[in-house]
Amino acid sequence: MHLSGQFEESPAHALERWMAEYGDELLRLCFMMLSDRALAEDALQESFLKAFQAHAQFKGDSSEKTWLTRIAVNCCHDMRRKSWWKRIDWDTELASIPDTTDPYSQADDTVAREVLRLSPKYRDPVLLFYFLNFDTREVAQILGIPQSTALTRLRRARALLRDALKEWLADEE
Repeated sequence: MHLSGQFEESPAHALERWMAEYGDELLRLCFMMLSDRALAEDALQESFLKAFQAHAQFKGDSSEKTWLTRIAVNCCHDMRRKSWWKRIDWDTELASIPDTTDPYSQADDTVAREVLRLSPKYRDPVLLFYFLNFDTREVAQILGIPQSTALTRLRRARALLRDALKEWLADEE
């Protein structure tokens, strides 16, 4: 929600509202992208700081959620570009994913583990589309790629997941 006209929401009030409305979901996204709770919290803090600083520039061309998610994704991408990133072993423990009232939380975490094993190129669109329920236009906007590229990456990710989950899917039938 972006207010326009005679009443503009103050940056401080907007920040508080964003943290309350989107904080848990963005923290979960950052964690799934970075595989580390402390780094996810840092990325989320950096995201909110950048959004706070850019509050006046938000024109409402997209939803606030899309705008904030793009900022968070960019912060995570920035962290993954750092030289120290390549020297760390990133075995993710799903039990340490920040808890939310996520309807996707299930006792069997096989699918989530396979999603986390995807390369960021495929993992990011899957997280945005399936876990955060963005449509492909919004996924493309958040990732800064054409919509056709987002669709292609989702299709390829589904194929990779189908292959990786072949035995699991057979067990479920």
